[in-house]
Amino acid sequence: MENRHDIISRINEKYAAMSKGHKAIATYIMEHYDQAAFMTAAKLGAELGISESTVVRFAAGLGYEGYPQMQQAIAAWVKGKLNTVDGVGAKYAGSTQSEILTSVLNSDIEKLRHTIDHLDPAAFETAVDLILSAKRVYILGIRSCEPLAGFLSFYLGMIRDNVIQIKSTSTSEIFEQMLRIDEEDCIIGISFPRYSMRTLKAMEFANDRSAKVITITDSVHSPMNLYSSCNLLARSDMVSIVDSLVAPLSVINALVVALCMKSPEQVRKNLEQLENAWNNYQVYMNDEINFINEDSVLTESFLNPRRKIEKKYCGNRRRGSRNDGGLCGGKIRRSGDAL
Repeated sequence: MENRHDIISRINEKYAAMSKGHKAIATYIMEHYDQAAFMTAAKLGAELGISESTVVRFAAGLGYEGYPQMQQAIAAWVKGKLNTVDGVGAKYAGSTQSEILTSVLNSDIEKLRHTIDHLDPAAFETAVDLILSAKRVYILGIRSCEPLAGFLSFYLGMIRDNVIQIKSTSTSEIFEQMLRIDEEDCIIGISFPRYSMRTLKAMEFANDRSAKVITITDSVHSPMNLYSSCNLLARSDMVSIVDSLVAPLSVINALVVALCMKSPEQVRKNLEQLENAWNNYQVYMNDEINFINEDSVLTESFLNPRRKIEKKYCGNRRRGSRNDGGLCGGKIRRSGDAL
C-alpha cells in the first residue's frame, strides 16, 4: 500500500485543498526531496519561514503519525529514485547494444498503443478549439518537458499569432510572464512524473484568472488535472533513468496537424511569407550546399589538388537563392594539404 501511496502521491492528492503554508512545504519537498529527507521539522520550517508546528501539522494532514514518519517516507522515496540506476543495470544486464535498442523501441511502441487507446478524442477536439479561439496561448514545460514546450511553441507560431513560451528559470519569473493572462487566453501545461510544482502553480494561477487550461500529462491521477479544462493523456513510463517522451511528442504532433487542418489558408499564407523572408534575406545561404556529382569532385581534387573548384559548386547559383552554398569562394583541399 505504501508504494501506491508514497509521499509524493499523498502530496499530489491533497495539494489543491492545502493552505498557503502547507503548499509551500509540499513544493519544497517535491523540488528538494534529497535535502528534505535530512531536515528536522524545525529546520524545514526555518528554511521556509514558517513555524515548526505548521510542518508537524502538514505531516499529520498527509496521514502520518508525526514528522519522523513523514521524514522516513521522504527518505524511502529518495532511496527508490536512487535505486533506478541499479534497476536498469539488472534489466539490461548481459544485453547487447542492439538488444537494448530493440527493447527501448518496442517499449516506446507500447506507449504509443496505450496512448491511442486511452486518449479522449473529445478532449483532443476541445483542445484544438481552445487553442484556435484564444487571444493568447501560453505554453509551459519545465526540465525534461521544456523541449516539448519549445517544439509546440515553434509550430504554433507558424499557425497563429500571440504564442508565448513561458521561460522557467524561477517561479517568480513564471508569474511575471503570465501577469496579463485572462479569460480570453489559454495555457498549455506539460508535465510528467516527477510532476513539476512550478507548472502546477502556474496552472492554478491561470485557472484563478479564468483562463482555459489544457494539460498534457500521463494519467487521470496527475495533479496537473486539478485545474485543467481538458486533459490530453500520453503514456510516459520510465524506461531507464529518463522518461520516454515519444508518446507526448506524438500527441503534440497530432495537435499541430489538427490545427493546420482547421485553418489551412492562414497556415499557407504564413508559410509563404516565411519562405519569402528566407529567400530575400538569404537565411540559409551558409547552411545549404548545392550538391553535385561527388565522384567528379573527388577525381578532380586528386588530379589538380591546388585548383579551385568553387565553380562546380557555385557556377549555377542565382543571386539571393537559398541554394547559395557555404563553400562558395573557398577551396576544397585534400586531407594532406597544408592549411
